[in-house]
Amino acid sequence: MGKEIGVGDMDVDHKAYGLSALKDHQVVTAIEYQEVILACKTPKKTISSRLEWKKLGRSVSFVYYQQALQGDFKDRAEMIDFSIRIKNVTRSDAGKYRCEVSAPSEQGQNLEEDTVTLEVLVAPAVPSCEVPTSALSGTVVELRCQDKEGIPAPEYTWFKDGNRLLGNPKLGSQSSNSSYTMNTKSGTLQFNTVSKLDSGEYFCEAQNSVGYSRCPGKRMQVDDLNISGIIAAVVVVALVISVCGLGVCYAQRKGYFSKETSFQKGSSSSKAPTMSENDFKHTKSFII
Repeated sequence: MGKEIGVGDMDVDHKAYGLSALKDHQVVTAIEYQEVILACKTPKKTISSRLEWKKLGRSVSFVYYQQALQGDFKDRAEMIDFSIRIKNVTRSDAGKYRCEVSAPSEQGQNLEEDTVTLEVLVAPAVPSCEVPTSALSGTVVELRCQDKEGIPAPEYTWFKDGNRLLGNPKLGSQSSNSSYTMNTKSGTLQFNTVSKLDSGEYFCEAQNSVGYSRCPGKRMQVDDLNISGIIAAVVVVALVISVCGLGVCYAQRKGYFSKETSFQKGSSSSKAPTMSENDFKHTKSFII
């Protein structure tokens, strides 16, 4: 619920919700889904007074007009003299409001205005966490955490196996890896040279002045690079290449390639054109 703080209360420590005033301009802070009061600081209401509330922005919209609440404020707000009590404030209610009170006077119509800025605080939603399932030791690995709902923007903390990771890893246990960097503003956790000791279940917590939320834990497994396996694979490839090369040399020595060449030549000679019997007779008569 919004709490009103007068000008004389300016030194009061402002909590998650309340009201602070700077001269004629008020700033009201409320938690989403709770209630808040937008106070119109004008002279006492009289029978001849006329009140209007407007929400300012790119376009001006009426909140209270012709003695009735407008829009969805009809169902979740009520008037207390010149002030508006919103029972279930939402983040879309945030913005600048102005109350206008007009009343007849000896000099004519008198108009007074008061401006109120409503700030709505929102707890973080479940953050989106990116944790790789596997990694090779000695490589750079980055874990990411982000929330898009929280107002104000939350700060982030990472946990490993249920234990909070310190912002300065050098202050932790000497048996733990101390090569990571945690950015509490952006939500990244970066291991400059990840090791097998960094294997475990990780989750992130987003927190602001309203509340906090965590993502489900995800396991990251870090393994050493299998040098022996790589060497064995290289040796096998080399052996295959060597065997193929020896096979080609053996085939050449046995004359398999030359036989194939001779066979191709024989085939081509057998395909040479032959003289027909009529051609032969024609040639013979020509000679005679």
